[in-house]
Amino acid sequence: MGEEQHIIWHQSTVTKHERQQQNNHKSCVIWFTGLSGSGKSSLANALDQMLFSKKVQSYVLDGDNIRHGLNAGLGFSKEDRKENIRRIGEVSKLFVDSGQIVSTAFISPFREDREQVRALFPEGEFIEVYVKCPIFICENRDPKGLYKKARKGEISDFTGISSPYEEPDHPELVIETDQLTISQSVERIIDYLKQKEIL
Repeated sequence: MGEEQHIIWHQSTVTKHERQQQNNHKSCVIWFTGLSGSGKSSLANALDQMLFSKKVQSYVLDGDNIRHGLNAGLGFSKEDRKENIRRIGEVSKLFVDSGQIVSTAFISPFREDREQVRALFPEGEFIEVYVKCPIFICENRDPKGLYKKARKGEISDFTGISSPYEEPDHPELVIETDQLTISQSVERIIDYLKQKEIL
């Protein structure tokens, strides 16, 4: 009998509900998904800044930052992308249990992987935000020069070029970053959070 069979989940003394009551807001994960260059990180950080100014407990999990530490050993194959998203889902759940609003900025290109993360949360705690932007605009922005490298064949399995991106079927929000400014986009998300009585 291996040690893993003796691992038991320990309930927190302070519950998620008690943390939410103290914070004066509910907790959830705001899952930003979209192509590289669509504006996920910019939007997640602008939202976080707005929440912080309102004294809301929040945090951003950014794709690049997570790959520097927690997921440093993972590549970009379909299997590694799947594991990357699985781990982020589990970390997000811990943040939500701690009473925070966590924003995640990951391409997360596969529908199935996003749905598996959604399944970790009770109804209403997983908010999928499709950061929609035409690929030619993402490619023109190309803040990290990745599209250029992908077009030259220097990056394999690059989403939108040599690897697919599966659009969400029923996201809670669609933010078209070629149509809206960052502040307009943040306002739309804040309105949604108020409407759902998270804030």
